[in-house]
Amino acid sequence: MRLLLPTATGLALLCLAAACTTGASVDAALKPSREITSSIGRPAVPAPVPAVAVASDTSHVTEAGMTPLIEARPAGEALQQVAMLAPRNPVSPGPKAEAFEPSRRGLYRSRFRDAKPINFGRASPHDHAVHGVDVSRWQGEIDWQTLRSQGANFAYIKATDGGDHLDPMFTANWNGAHAAGIRRGAYHFFYWCRSAAEQAAWFIRNVPKVKGALPPVLDVEWNHMSSCKTRPSRATVLEKMQVFLDKLERHYGQRPIIYTAPDFYEDNLKGAFPNHPFWLRSVAAHPSKRYPGRDWVFWQYSGSGLSQGVGNHIDLNVFRGDEATWWRWIGKVAG
Repeated sequence: MRLLLPTATGLALLCLAAACTTGASVDAALKPSREITSSIGRPAVPAPVPAVAVASDTSHVTEAGMTPLIEARPAGEALQQVAMLAPRNPVSPGPKAEAFEPSRRGLYRSRFRDAKPINFGRASPHDHAVHGVDVSRWQGEIDWQTLRSQGANFAYIKATDGGDHLDPMFTANWNGAHAAGIRRGAYHFFYWCRSAAEQAAWFIRNVPKVKGALPPVLDVEWNHMSSCKTRPSRATVLEKMQVFLDKLERHYGQRPIIYTAPDFYEDNLKGAFPNHPFWLRSVAAHPSKRYPGRDWVFWQYSGSGLSQGVGNHIDLNVFRGDEATWWRWIGKVAG
């Protein structure tokens, strides 16, 4: 490749362009984040979205009065061990010149930034090989091809919450991620004022069963920002979760993943669901510090991520395993 010597005018223009670009990036990164690191955290002014018919908001629902039956799981069923393997040889981000290049099997190394960076010490998420994101309507319209080139090798997409709300960007995000070659999955935000059976039926109605999709995710947290402030007993929580998980597993043929946050886990999930994979939110420390003894498949390490292709902050995640483990897991759970 020949190097062209720029003219004096060209040099001046290049300098001006570089100064503008750098300044904008620094200013954007230094602005304080208004985002709550949670799957239900919402910015003060949501990004505009196309007009889509949406069912009524479940923040006003009341208990439907249905008592779901507990469907027992066969005793001694084996855990999906391949997803629980810790990385033996974590892949570092590598030289900057190669940071965005896909691997031989199509993985992109992370180029994500963080508006609120955390020093995780020696257990850094950046040492993991497989990075991804989770999104909802609050990210607005996404340039999925660009997002993939920034390091999004997988994406979990908000589909439903409660028994009658569909995220208005779900279909666009579901199709966009697939078109960009990103491994996609869907998640449901659980409402404690609605029956588990209704919520499972609503998710199944709206999320297609397709070959290659990641396992569905049940997002369980306390509903801090909803009119449903109900906090059921631990026994009721586990009962409702079991009904929902079993219905999804029967329909999709995949063991669902459980996403949760530290406070909800402490109240309800310690020692529970040993045969289900977990996706853990831990934005200030490694999951081993916040969830001692719990294996995990995905770690959500930031709710204030910055990336080309997305206008707002975005949640950042890593898979627990090296590249070879990732492809073995995909082959087992997604086909």
